[in-house]
Amino acid sequence: MNDAFRRVIADYEARARREEDLWASLPEEEREARRDEMLLPVGHAAGSLMNLLIRESGARRILEVGSSYGYSTAWLAEAARAVEGRVISLELSRAKTEYAHAQLARAGLEGYVEFRVGDARASLAALTGPFDFALIDLWKDLYIPVFDLLHPKLAAGALVLADNMLHPESFRALAQAYRARVRTAADMSSVLLAVGNGLELSRYR
Repeated sequence: MNDAFRRVIADYEARARREEDLWASLPEEEREARRDEMLLPVGHAAGSLMNLLIRESGARRILEVGSSYGYSTAWLAEAARAVEGRVISLELSRAKTEYAHAQLARAGLEGYVEFRVGDARASLAALTGPFDFALIDLWKDLYIPVFDLLHPKLAAGALVLADNMLHPESFRALAQAYRARVRTAADMSSVLLAVGNGLELSRYR
């Protein structure tokens, strides 16, 4: 990890801290209306973990479902550079993708990521795979449909990481439904990790 990458991550995290203060000051009725403006990153521990998992497993074909503003994308791209891999990142918002691309360029990582803008389900359906690593972090009611599309496109030994399994509490029921779905698949093994906002780490056998 070079200095350019560290600076980008530090800037993301400084923005996240400012937004946390703003979020705390907002009336409850305004929070949902402004949620999409917020970075809402997976956090340093989760970012470090996914980076480590890719490096240690040698996963070269990496999928991100839900780029948002690109915090996770940067961690994935840095790992992709280390293993000579590539990230395909799916995001609905073109504006968010443009922001993410600009941050990747600052870190010298733009060459390791291909963005696909549009509905994640349609984008994923158009991909052939196989994928060695996938991060699922988009609207929580889409986790199960996305997993069902992703499942047949996983490589042997592939890892799937899903965020927001424990927090925020408003998504708890959807998170539990996702975990139940993954754990009913006979060819998947899973564990819930109390890292960041809670991560379900699943391995395809």
